[in-house]
Amino acid sequence: MAGIKLSRRDRIKKGIRKRLTGSAERPRLSVYRSNKGIYAQVIDDINGKTIVSASSLSKDFTADGNKTEQSKAVGKAVAEKALAAGVSQVVFDRNGYLYHGRIKSLAEGAREAGLIF
Repeated sequence: MAGIKLSRRDRIKKGIRKRLTGSAERPRLSVYRSNKGIYAQVIDDINGKTIVSASSLSKDFTADGNKTEQSKAVGKAVAEKALAAGVSQVVFDRNGYLYHGRIKSLAEGAREAGLIF
């Protein structure tokens, strides 16, 4: 069963990435969700560089609550780091995941902190 879900997500992910690229002016906010944590990166695809990143499992991250609340805190953290690096607009890459639950709360947290999608 897990193989079917992963292959479905990969197919959706390829379709999204076909239409979506991040530039220096408007980089891509990529999200990865695992069972234990959530990760977000702001990526400039043209230069192949990760500008900023944040994770719920990093050492400097301190947020309590359930995974959805932690995702919102990761969204705020990545937005604050991006704004400090001079990035105010991004393209949101949900990476094949449904825009629901933890992915949605991360996006809402990033918008609340000032990132523009």
